[in-house]
Amino acid sequence: MWNGKTVGVVFPAYNEAPNIEVAVREFLGLENSDGSKVVDQVIAIDNNSSDGTGELAAKAGATVFVETKQGYGNALIRGLHEATTDIVVTCEPDGTFVTRDIVKLLSYSEDFDMVCGTRTYPGLVWEDANMRWYLRLGNYFVAKFLEIMYWTPSLSDCGCTFRLINLEPLKKIRGQFFVGKSHFLPHMVILAKLNHLKFIEIPMSYKGRMGVSKITGNFEGMFRTGTMMLCVILYMWPRMIKYAVTKR
Repeated sequence: MWNGKTVGVVFPAYNEAPNIEVAVREFLGLENSDGSKVVDQVIAIDNNSSDGTGELAAKAGATVFVETKQGYGNALIRGLHEATTDIVVTCEPDGTFVTRDIVKLLSYSEDFDMVCGTRTYPGLVWEDANMRWYLRLGNYFVAKFLEIMYWTPSLSDCGCTFRLINLEPLKKIRGQFFVGKSHFLPHMVILAKLNHLKFIEIPMSYKGRMGVSKITGNFEGMFRTGTMMLCVILYMWPRMIKYAVTKR
């Protein structure tokens, strides 16, 4: 609960058995200064895991749904459709984010429809984090390309899952989601812009994860994801032209 509003966290999860229990318990264990719980519900989307991720998440207290359509975006889309709390936060269950940073996002929830995290501030990126120079450079390039093409507020990170969206604005855009793979995140930002949502980007701490990232764990994966992000930015750009003309 945050300022009288219920808070939910959505985890897309594929073979996260080593991490999922700790992640669920950490979020559900967060407390406000008065001792009340910050997070009312954790939703874990089991995306065809073979290591018991779903069972472990449920054991830790999460509400678990199985999404059979494989893909990071498909898992997030399912979670965002299942969410019913007043405030919805998406995050990774792999230990890369500092759980308490959810308060940073929540502190902006009264003034913005959506709050996106960024992992680009050197002082907040840990030495063992999966943010090699080519990831930083590629991420920044894609973010700035999106910013210029869609006239958005300042962006520096298109790949940060740790973000918040209020339920009513979410209802405006979740029926328009169609990107089911790893390039879902810029797609969500574009839909926020085209639907007149007010959003901002704020710095998040970013740590090393257990195991190797399934999306950007190597240069090939990073290059493939970055290319798909650029493709969706270009594919949706005609909608921006229509948006600009309509706004006039």
